[in-house]
Amino acid sequence: MDHVGKGFQNFMNQPNISEQYEEMVRSVLADPDVQQFFNEHQERVSKEMISNSYSKLHEYVQEKEKHQRGEEGQNPGYQPQLAINAGYIDVVYVPDATTIKREREKELRGRIKSINISKEARHATMEQFVQTEERLPVLSEAFDFIEAYAENPTGLHEGLYIYGPFGVGKTYLLGAIAYELSLKGFVSTLMHYPTFTQEMKASIADNSVPEKLDMIKKSDILMLDDIGAEINSTWIRDEILGVILQHRMQEHLPTFFTSNLNFKELENHFRMGNRGDDEPIKAKRLMERFRFLAKEVEMTGKNRRLER
Repeated sequence: MDHVGKGFQNFMNQPNISEQYEEMVRSVLADPDVQQFFNEHQERVSKEMISNSYSKLHEYVQEKEKHQRGEEGQNPGYQPQLAINAGYIDVVYVPDATTIKREREKELRGRIKSINISKEARHATMEQFVQTEERLPVLSEAFDFIEAYAENPTGLHEGLYIYGPFGVGKTYLLGAIAYELSLKGFVSTLMHYPTFTQEMKASIADNSVPEKLDMIKKSDILMLDDIGAEINSTWIRDEILGVILQHRMQEHLPTFFTSNLNFKELENHFRMGNRGDDEPIKAKRLMERFRFLAKEVEMTGKNRRLER
């Protein structure tokens, strides 16, 4: 480092440098991080490089000090670093810890394809899921699935059919499960089923039903929220839901559901189509697919929506 120090000392002794400018230069060169950079690159740094790069050194120190004080710099969310670039000392900006965390969270949430799901559920985490005694059984089942799926994603894994009263946190739990899976690199599709059925009916007009149906039925991990709350129709039951469940059963694709209805009540829901026909056989056939894909788990507790 001696050749750098001596070279810059000669540079500082030039008479045409004003006292104020001289003090600014001294301050920049005395910065510990600047000195460390010189030491780490002493074989490449020269007097000429320093003199030609002073503005960048000054920028680095100024931006670094702003970042340390918590002030907004010229690149908010990024912190400066020194680098050698084409014979000059340059400043590059890299994400700070807060930005890295935010971008990581954005990446993880990007693995959850949410369709007509509340903001609360879209940002759900297991840490924020209130673990009351009545919730422990379903929570245990959720963690068992996450662990088993992470160990062997290509195996046959039974999802969960979570049923219970309004407001006990069923949808939020689905969102939290999806987030835990995203941490392990898996993509989930979380969808409000009643809204989806209405959109599928509307899609008949533009002939986009096959495309949308194909996307949903082939999702790596599918979560259908509030099933049984839709207005039942024979077309939705047989040509949409039946096709989705049949494909997922054949391909062993993990599927989750939430509902206010237990399996027996859901079967009764599917018996009656929009034409008023009682079709118990079709309902039973559909329920066999539910039972193959998911384990029925009750979730109880108080209605937390009323606490807000």
